[in-house]
Amino acid sequence: MLSGLDHMQMAIPAGGETLARQFYGELLGLIEIDKPAALAARGGCWFNGPGFQLHLGVEADFVPARKAHPAFLVADLAAWESRMHGAGQAVIPDAAVAGVRRFYTADPFGNRIEFIQQGEGFHRQAR
Repeated sequence: MLSGLDHMQMAIPAGGETLARQFYGELLGLIEIDKPAALAARGGCWFNGPGFQLHLGVEADFVPARKAHPAFLVADLAAWESRMHGAGQAVIPDAAVAGVRRFYTADPFGNRIEFIQQGEGFHRQAR
């Protein structure tokens, strides 16, 4: 049986570390952590979040992930929507699932990012 999520990996283009730090570090508030020395030469950057790590790796033939995405739980969806608007981010509301409050935006590279209201998401059941 799985016991949790250690990290998620997303791709960024070569040279995208500064924009990644601005978006994921400054705007989203994730804490950058050092990559292991053996991996640092590959580029990219890693961040700590609440209960997970986000690894951003350089992909030579980068194509933005427009479907696959992380979904960040937030306590106040409206506040995050305002924060994204204030930073000039496009916000795409999604009310397709009853009882789920969420919106999408994109990181500076076009990767899809979801924000979902904590406690009002998809009902999770153990099988």
